[in-house]
Amino acid sequence: MSEHERSFGEVLHTLREKKDVTLRELARKIEVSAPFLSDVEKGRRAPLTAERLEAVVLALNLDKTEERELYDAAGKQRNTIAPDLPEYIMEHEYVSAALRTARDLDAGEEEWQKFIEDLKKRRG
Repeated sequence: MSEHERSFGEVLHTLREKKDVTLRELARKIEVSAPFLSDVEKGRRAPLTAERLEAVVLALNLDKTEERELYDAAGKQRNTIAPDLPEYIMEHEYVSAALRTARDLDAGEEEWQKFIEDLKKRRG
């Protein structure tokens, strides 16, 4: 993990404190023990499951940016994609096709950013 990338536990801890929620309060809301959650925040346990992550998003009332940061940190620490994405990818064959095409053509960040911006323009 590079210096600028924070661990899942660090991200969770920062978000929890930003929202002024105690460790015990969050543990109760997501139905885990406080010692367990403390271990997660300190990196002694793996990131939370997708179900627990959803509970954290609700309990802390995270905005979309904060939610994505939390999910991305969980995926990176588990060395997999963010846990909010597999279901979407599996339900839409064209997403897998797009990812494979991008991989096969060695699409770079600039191309992906243009793709993202084009999609966003369609919403507005």
